[in-house]
Formats: sequence, structure tokens, C-alpha cells
Amino acid sequence: MGWWPWAKRVRSAVRFIRAKFDSAQTTPENRRHWANADCLSADAAANREVRRTLRNRARYEVANNSYARGIVLTLANDVIGTGPRLQMLLADGADAGVNQTIEREFAAWAKAVDLAGKLRTMRMARAQDGEAFALLVSNDNLDSPVKLDLRLIEADQVATPGLALPQAAAVDGIVFDEAGNPKEYHVLKNHPGGATGALGQDYDKVPAESVIHWFRADRPGQSRGLPDILPALPLFAQLRRYTLAVIAAAESAANIAIFMKTTAPAGGEAAEVEPMAPREFEPNMAVFGPEGWEPSQIRAEQPATTYGEFKHEIINEIARCLNMPFNVAACNSSGYNYASGRLDHQTYFKSIRVEQAHVEAVVLDHILDAWMAEAVKVFGLGAIDSWPHQWFWDGHEHVDPAKEATAQATRLASHTTTLAAEYARQGKDWETELRQRAKEVALMKELGLSQAEAQPKAPAPQTEDEEDRGDEREAA
Repeated sequence: MGWWPWAKRVRSAVRFIRAKFDSAQTTPENRRHWANADCLSADAAANREVRRTLRNRARYEVANNSYARGIVLTLANDVIGTGPRLQMLLADGADAGVNQTIEREFAAWAKAVDLAGKLRTMRMARAQDGEAFALLVSNDNLDSPVKLDLRLIEADQVATPGLALPQAAAVDGIVFDEAGNPKEYHVLKNHPGGATGALGQDYDKVPAESVIHWFRADRPGQSRGLPDILPALPLFAQLRRYTLAVIAAAESAANIAIFMKTTAPAGGEAAEVEPMAPREFEPNMAVFGPEGWEPSQIRAEQPATTYGEFKHEIINEIARCLNMPFNVAACNSSGYNYASGRLDHQTYFKSIRVEQAHVEAVVLDHILDAWMAEAVKVFGLGAIDSWPHQWFWDGHEHVDPAKEATAQATRLASHTTTLAAEYARQGKDWETELRQRAKEVALMKELGLSQAEAQPKAPAPQTEDEEDRGDEREAA
């Protein structure tokens, strides 16, 4: 009996906490909405059949929907642009010409293999297929001393035929090592949707070092990608259906020139007329209607006044999953002024910088490693432990170049930026630009031209009130 008071005290100290979350409750009102919620893993949720269905639907929408095609093209053009440019950062003690040699030869090779075009295709494939694949192969017919080439393949070709059950060390088309790193890829010799795809399911085992797999992992443990426009697929369908329905209603109203209705009361007498019978009319013709019948015209109710507003909102929602502002997705800035346009573009440009950093880490650095392995032998570059470098991309044009130039001069004068950073904003190599500028200055001196004659007069800085009035004029 001596233990009872102690046990009683312990039991009285225990409190059961029962917390409730509204989103965790299943009610008759939300039951159907959450019916498809599951607890599947990332790879189980994005299994082979699910990915194939989503790919097919996304490709169909991009092929037939003008907005979908334009959004995907714009995204590829903005992320990749005219292509990345390499700048080598070898130490000053190294051969002074090595940096320039590597940069020049890599640029020539990139042009020979159309690297920029293939990267744009890969970005479009990632948007509609969810992932992009490229094989590093040797091409003896390539017009370049380095014979490395990129062969793009569709996601359908990366598959393991006969893989019925999921395995811990393999996902459809990819085999992983014990650390979870891709070890090899299974690439079908023929596209399953091609003319010879159904004849066989033979595949090659390609080592991971020779494969570039570019996708965005939205969940931990995700091994294959899903389309970037996945959340917008139902919205694209709704936009097309609504547009077609509005056109059909407008055409139906426009096709009926005259509609005859009786003025006689119910049960009253009127001339007998065959119901819904069409009548043809000629221009400038006097027509006498039957007794008890009055002609009228169908009022055009479509498109309604909310038609444009609906399209605006649904396109805005479609573009949100890509961090793209409405005026870029719709290619229409009629409702924007300078301030709102620049504010929307800040989020979009930040998203593009994130994507470009991902391209550098996943695609470009992999390509450069393979290229350098062959270029060292071809150009006799010697033994160098590492190849420090950076990539430059196209700069984004400012809406108001005068304001941007004033801000740039202020940053340089206050030592809050560098010439390298300012040139990088424009996608330019500061060393190349300064060398070119030095040549221009030397030539100007030789020709007797002063820099004051060559430079335009800087505009006077605007006050805040003048900027606000300028924004108001642009909005008007």
C-alpha cells in the first residue's frame, strides 16, 4: 500500500493533449475535395504510368494551346537566351594565354554543337515532360577539334522494360548505388512511340558519367521529374473550352438573322406557320409577315463583359506555377505602368537566376568536365589540378535605361559594386569588355578624338516627385 500515493501523484500529473486542426477534419463538405490525397512516396506517386499520362497531356496542350506554347517558349528563351558564356579563372601564375585559349575553343565548340539551341530544347522538355536527358557521345563528323557532342533523348526512352515492382536500388530507368547516387541509366534503343518502338524493348546500360538528367525535385527522394506546367493543365483545358463555347454562342446568335415570335395569346388564333422553319431574305426587299407573328433579332450576349477578365485571371493563375508575371505570359502589358511592371519582373528574374544556377550545376559543369578531359589532350594544356570558372548569361534589358545608368554610376561611385558585377548584370565578361574599351580609347587618341566628344551627356538625375509624375504619365 506504500506505493499507492506515489503512483497516484504520477497518474495525476499525466495530461492528454487533444489538438484539433480544421484541415485534418473530414466533413461531408470537404470529403470529395480531399478524396485523392494519399501518403505515397515521391517515386510511388510519380510512377511510370502517371508520368506517361502527364507527359502526353502536357505535350498535347503545348502543341495545341497558343498560350501554353508561348509560355514554354518564353521561359526557354529567358532562361537560356543566346546561351551561356564561359570565363576561366586560372591563377595569375598559370600560363597567361590558357584562359583565353579555353574560352575561345569552348565558344567555338559550343557553336559547332549548337549548345544554346539544345539547352533551350532541354528547358522546353523539362517544362512539358518534367525532365530532360542528354547523352555525352563522341561525334567524329563534328567540325571541332574536340569531338564531344550532346545527343538529346526524350524521357520516354529512359525506362527499364519488365520492371514491374519498385526496387530499393532502382527506379524506372535509373539504377542507384548504396549512397543513393545514380550509377547507370537504361536507355531504350528505339523510342517506344516510334515506328520501330513496338518491335523490341532492348536497352543500353549507360554509365551515369555520360548522362545529363535535368529535373526539379519537389520532394525528398524524388528520382524522376514531373512537368513544370502540371498544376496548370486543367486550367489550360478550361481556357480553351470557355473560349470555344463563347465563340460557338456568338456564332449561333449571329447565324439567325430574323426570329419570328407570335403575339397572339395562349389559345388565340394566328396564321399557321411551320415551327422553326427558315426563310431566306434578299437585300432591300419588302416582307409582310403572317398574321399574328412579329419579327425580331437575336441579341448577341457573347462575349460577355467578363470574358476578358476571366481570361486575365486564368492566365495569371496558369503562369503562377512558373513564377511568371501576367504580362510576360500573355505578352500584354497594356495594364501596366513602369513601377508595377518592374516590381513583377523582380520575382521573375530572381526565379530565372535560380534556374540558371541549377543549369550550371547540373548541366554545364558536367559538360565542361567532359570537354576539358578531351581538350587537355587536344590543345596540350598541361596538368592542372582544377579548372576554376564561372558562367555568364544574357542580361535583362532595363525598362528605363537612363534610370539604370544613373543608379549604376551611383553604385560605382559609392564603392557598393564592382565593374565585374555590373558587367555580369549584362551578361558580359568584364575583362573582355575592358580590353575592348582600351583598344577603343587607344584608337581615339590615334585619330585625335577626345573622350568628351565620344561620350553622350549624362541626364540630370530626377527627383522623387518627377519620377512619380513620370510613372503617373506612363500609367495614363
